[in-house]
Amino acid sequence: MSITIHGMGTIRTHRPLWLAHEMGLEFAHNAIGPRTGETMEPEFLALNPRHKVPVLQHGDVILTESTAIMTYMVETFPVPDHIYVPGDALARARHQEWCFFVMSELDANGIYTIRRHKYLKHIYGDAPVAVESAREYFSHQIECMAGPLGEMAPFLFGEKLSVADILLTSCLALAPEYEIPLPQNMTDYCGMMQARQAYKDASAQNNG
Repeated sequence: MSITIHGMGTIRTHRPLWLAHEMGLEFAHNAIGPRTGETMEPEFLALNPRHKVPVLQHGDVILTESTAIMTYMVETFPVPDHIYVPGDALARARHQEWCFFVMSELDANGIYTIRRHKYLKHIYGDAPVAVESAREYFSHQIECMAGPLGEMAPFLFGEKLSVADILLTSCLALAPEYEIPLPQNMTDYCGMMQARQAYKDASAQNNG
């Protein structure tokens, strides 16, 4: 069955593209961006009524939400030796712990709040207090996790790249642009991840 990844232009669409390149998957890319009007077309709304990207289409399977998409990818398609896939209940819980932390504490409460009320304030309204509060919250959460990251180096789960690593990197990569300082080990970790060829290939696709 063919694989299509719909979406471009955001960190959330970059994630499954990056993983697809890491896994060496053959896939079609529908470079459809958010807020372009394309996601409101009937054909796309049939895939995702919430008119959001990314969307994964694999035969009759349609999935939204970047974390769900990437989890499906590593559990469905052949996985290279350098990709981590948790093998038991505790390992899955440890992995999900990192995924949920990134998605709720860093992405939703931090990055997306700043994006909405600074970079998209013409849509969602200007809220400088909320933006500064989100920066401080992001910084606090990162500082709390800088120690555990150092203990697990080079990746969150030792020698293998995980879905959680991709999620974390996607948020850390925006920190300089969003005026959020990072601990040195987080900066080094992010730089190592961004130097990966699969990251660069996905970025080229995601940026159009």
